[in-house]
Amino acid sequence: MAKDMTLYWGAGSPPCWRVMIALEEKDLRGYNSHQLSFEKMEHKSKRVLDINPRGQLPTFHDGQLVINESCAVCIYLESNFKKQGNELIPTCPNEQALMYQRVFEAVPLGQKLGDVIYYEWKFPEGERHESAKERNKNAVALELSLWERYLKQTGPFLAGKTFSLADVVVFPNIAYAFYYGLCPERFPKLAQYYNLLKERPSIKKTWPPNWEERPSIKKTWPSNWDVKKDLLKELQNTS
Repeated sequence: MAKDMTLYWGAGSPPCWRVMIALEEKDLRGYNSHQLSFEKMEHKSKRVLDINPRGQLPTFHDGQLVINESCAVCIYLESNFKKQGNELIPTCPNEQALMYQRVFEAVPLGQKLGDVIYYEWKFPEGERHESAKERNKNAVALELSLWERYLKQTGPFLAGKTFSLADVVVFPNIAYAFYYGLCPERFPKLAQYYNLLKERPSIKKTWPPNWEERPSIKKTWPSNWDVKKDLLKELQNTS
């Protein structure tokens, strides 16, 4: 089984990390693991482009079957190895529906975090605007406030009382935010969630190696970030 699987991944990438967590949760160890360097542009190499024309990581294949979207890989692993390792999709229809919703909500969470964390990297100095940075900041503050509220409603996990595929998919993004200096006092439920899950064996085993090498990093956002009043009103009107 696992010996027929190959994963190309990059350290510190939340999409790559979620696939590695899923493989651990399903006891699929011994797969062919290839760590590539984003800095050296190895994700644009021929061996990756031959199976993933987008040149993105993770790139995964199980035998001849190629799957290149991280959430799709996680769903595939759980669906095809349901009775192996830990079951990650709840049997309760309501919890299952909530789990899938949270899985797909991870996409805007990741995008908004990236808009803030990588803004100065993406745009040359002459193309940066304080108004854009402010919009990105407010958008991610609102997004994180949503997840803070989700955990208040369901805690300690994202889809109920047990660890599920929602946590596999979303936790790397939450960890990413704290790695880049998110203030735990501003988001206490997210901080509690982060501290709980970072001790889980599958997460500890797959912890990004470059994070161990660089435990301290310049904060991306100030500790006094907050949601503006108009955004808070919008948040209160969302379901």
